[in-house]
Amino acid sequence: MSVTEIRYENARPIDGYGPGFFRVGGEVLSGAVVVTASAARVWGGVEDAAALTALAAEVDVIVFGCGAEMTGAPVALTAAVEAAGMGLEPMATPSACRAYNVLLAEGRRVALAAVPV
Repeated sequence: MSVTEIRYENARPIDGYGPGFFRVGGEVLSGAVVVTASAARVWGGVEDAAALTALAAEVDVIVFGCGAEMTGAPVALTAAVEAAGMGLEPMATPSACRAYNVLLAEGRRVALAAVPV
């Protein structure tokens, strides 16, 4: 079996998460987060679509972590993100963190918007 080391270059991967927090590139953030290759910040949650639509010049798809269970994304949030020209892929937060890291390692233009577990 061949093992390939994942390299993120200068990007910020999700290092870990837990009840109410995310660890991104060594930094712990409490609450919901928006993470791109270049930045990580606390997010206002599903009511804060503006924070996601502002990413349109930087990313093509936003992986949306909706919590411990897969519940889907609110219709208004999906509509706002798609109107800005991006895709929104909802999944449970643990899966979203893994998917974000894989896409980031591939050099994709991706962001993570996630609520904590």
